[in-house]
Amino acid sequence: MKNIKVVTNKVRLSYVNVWEPKSINGSVPKYSVSIIIPKDDVETIEAVEKAVDEAIEVGISKFGGKNPNKNNIKLPLRDGDVERDDEAYANSYYINANSITPPQIVDKNVKPIVDKGEIYSGVYGRVSINFYAFNSNGNRGVACGLGNIQKLEDGKMLGNRSSAEDDFSKVDEDSFLN
Repeated sequence: MKNIKVVTNKVRLSYVNVWEPKSINGSVPKYSVSIIIPKDDVETIEAVEKAVDEAIEVGISKFGGKNPNKNNIKLPLRDGDVERDDEAYANSYYINANSITPPQIVDKNVKPIVDKGEIYSGVYGRVSINFYAFNSNGNRGVACGLGNIQKLEDGKMLGNRSSAEDDFSKVDEDSFLN
């Protein structure tokens, strides 16, 4: 089976679960992330749309040997303005990607990141993703596999979680003694 891979431009990561696999409702534990793509990133969006078309073509047997109507199958590229009531997804598309194998996570210089605090919901980076057709339990469509992640820059944490720096100020030790 041909690997249909896309490497995104700069995107924002949300629902980051890339250090430990998680099981949903007893399913196989997976690593996952929601990839938020700005609508003005035409290059990444076009690459994803082309990869989806290619995945349909390569996996045509999953659709009974016929090209399916895209309105009747599940597609990975979703509209954040339509499907999410979340400011982080405004004026963006998003893709949920997952994998049973852990992604390699690197910095701008392609050096491994081992500090789990470096990759979080809100961070900006690039992601390699791959697309494949599926047909299981009556669900048909194109899914997105999570490849690797490259951190580009920090961003404001998502999910109403604040940082310690936001919550606390430096304390003068003398003030505790009084």
